[in-house]
Amino acid sequence: MHPSVHLLQHSLAEHSIRILRDKESTSELFRGAILRLTSLLTLEATRDLPLKQVEVCTPLTTTTGGRLDCRVGIVPILRAGLAMVDPLLTMLPEAEVWHLGFYRDEETLKPVTYYHKLPPGAAVDVAFVLDPMLATGGSACAALKNLKSWGVPQLHFLGILAAPEGIERVNREFPEVPIYVCAIDEKLNDKGYIVPGLGDAGDRAFNATAV
Repeated sequence: MHPSVHLLQHSLAEHSIRILRDKESTSELFRGAILRLTSLLTLEATRDLPLKQVEVCTPLTTTTGGRLDCRVGIVPILRAGLAMVDPLLTMLPEAEVWHLGFYRDEETLKPVTYYHKLPPGAAVDVAFVLDPMLATGGSACAALKNLKSWGVPQLHFLGILAAPEGIERVNREFPEVPIYVCAIDEKLNDKGYIVPGLGDAGDRAFNATAV
């Protein structure tokens, strides 16, 4: 496995992945599993965020403590990535949230941009790109390219399931970007869906079929 790929290995992760794969799981159960898995991923992906030592007054004396020393951006890929936002905001309440939207052309399997909203001015120091599924890697690479163009120096990708093809593409185009995922599946089928997979993450999380 490529050194930039971080595969979450945890009993609670396996339990939640089973819920996601089960076609009988309701949208409520599905969203809950994504929230739990994203929380576990967030702990891993934020482990080495830079800190600044500052003085703090306790009820008894003064001491020093670490304070995050970076501007963080959370960038969900619409629409499925929205299901992963809350755990990061819980742990990084001062983070900025920016959205990028792509849909996949079903004939070419290439991403088509339909929403691009990044602020003018200086980029964040660290950005976490969120998408439950890393399939062909097209949307992930398009998002990373946009953030690179904005000037983000440190990028991370967080996903739930990945196909080897998607990992290989991100590694090829963005070898410096760490990939955090909960499971690596067997392959893509001829329609570009992850097998065994879990279906369409956006449809299942929000109980609505994409149009």
